[in-house]
Order: sequence, then C-alpha cells, then structure tokens
Amino acid sequence: MSRLTLRLPETLHEQLSRLAESEGISLNQYIVYSLTRQVGSSYTVQVLSKSAIDQQEANLKQWIQSSEPYSEAEATKILSEREAVPLQAQLSADTIARFQSMLQQNQ
Repeated sequence: MSRLTLRLPETLHEQLSRLAESEGISLNQYIVYSLTRQVGSSYTVQVLSKSAIDQQEANLKQWIQSSEPYSEAEATKILSEREAVPLQAQLSADTIARFQSMLQQNQ
C-alpha cells in the first residue's frame, strides 16, 4: 500500500468528508473508491460501424497475405505465449452475454 500526501481545497475536503460520512466509510476509503471508479470508467467498449469493421477485416487480410506464413506448430507456440487477461470479477456471465448480444445486434 502506498501513501500519498495531497493538498485539497477546503471546500472539496468538506464535500468529500460529507460524502464519506453519508456512505458510512472513512474519508480515505471514499477517496480510493472514487479514484478507482474514475480510472475504471476510462476503459470503455466502443461499438464500431459495419464499414469500420469491414475496413479492419480488409486490413487484416491484407496484412496476413503480406506476412510470412506460420506453420500450425509455430502459431500454437505463439498463442500459448500470449498474455492471459483474467476475467473481471464484476463482469457476471449475464453481463458478458448482454454485451455479446449488443455487439451482434450492431453488426
């Protein structure tokens, strides 16, 4: 856990204190929670238009045709070495299904 000394305008400090109190948590917890939400909100899913998807597919096909072919063994090795991204705990199976449904509707 890191420590950060932060100077806040008095009015902001008072607002944050009142909000933390109304939530029944410490000011520190409230600030950490607020910052976490802010950082998390910067990650968004962007739905692409059909033409943008088609352009990406065309670019991918062009790149594949211009690159050296890999054997199945080489491709398997490359895929096995890729970084695994853990599932986000807050994304339930229902949430994922809804996102997938929305994406399919926009295609």
